[in-house]
Amino acid sequence: MEDRGFLDFIFYRLKGITYKEKTLLCEAINTESELLNKSKSGIEAIIGRRLEKKLDIESIRKKVQNDVEKALKLNIKWVCFKDSEYPPLLREIYDPPVMLFYKGKLPNPKNPLVAIVGTRKPSPKAAAQAYEIAKGLGRNGISVVSGLALGIDSMAHKGNINGAASVAVLGSGLDHIYPSSNRNLARQILETGVALISEYPCGVGPRKWTFPARNRIISGISRGVLIVEAPKKSGALITAGFAIEQNREVWVSSVGSIAAKDGRDGFYDRRGTIKLAEEGAGIVNSEIDILKEWNLYKETE
Repeated sequence: MEDRGFLDFIFYRLKGITYKEKTLLCEAINTESELLNKSKSGIEAIIGRRLEKKLDIESIRKKVQNDVEKALKLNIKWVCFKDSEYPPLLREIYDPPVMLFYKGKLPNPKNPLVAIVGTRKPSPKAAAQAYEIAKGLGRNGISVVSGLALGIDSMAHKGNINGAASVAVLGSGLDHIYPSSNRNLARQILETGVALISEYPCGVGPRKWTFPARNRIISGISRGVLIVEAPKKSGALITAGFAIEQNREVWVSSVGSIAAKDGRDGFYDRRGTIKLAEEGAGIVNSEIDILKEWNLYKETE
């Protein structure tokens, strides 16, 4: 089966190979036959290091056939690293996924995306601000990227889909909507938005390690990242770290940057966002701050 997508499925399934190494293989090898004919030393020459074991391509090929059949059955599409449709900003990061699976339509690369993320247990003020900023961006045709998680992510998606095409990046295969309570929200995103996106094929459920990995995609496809409210240890801070590494703009909401001396507002921990603000992250009160920074703001009469 000489198919580029099938070949990249194989690259995805290779074990003991990093994200970066998979993209190196993707760029160097163009057909399945070429991969099958590569010796262990040939693969090692491409990735620049020695492998502990020989890659069992034939065994992986059987798993890939199952991957393809499941995706087609569920109307899940995919785009590969070398495809022209692959998000260009994501291709620029250090460790881009060799494949993206998606339902719906990939975002237009000409339109800037804003990632909005934060705690799963936000304060009422932070939840409201996430919704309003996302809604304001939607009114101006800007799509919001988030992770479909509870809390800030959900509020950002809900605000944005009223005016633009929201993008949800999952930490599981697209046959596993997590959390299950957001299945209706996922359906709304598909109906009014752009896409549900994942680097994981069908059958991969949510795991502790899939969410931090997912966060590099949220920031990677976005031009800027807004952290609305986050405690000292938070997945949102992992996203902020990726954004800084990827040279993306990083902002903190005005609500998330203000709290008592101990970094809290009652029961709500804002130490993470306060630290980002202290380290130089911009403060965003409303969507207007982002629009002005990008020279997209238009004064209304």
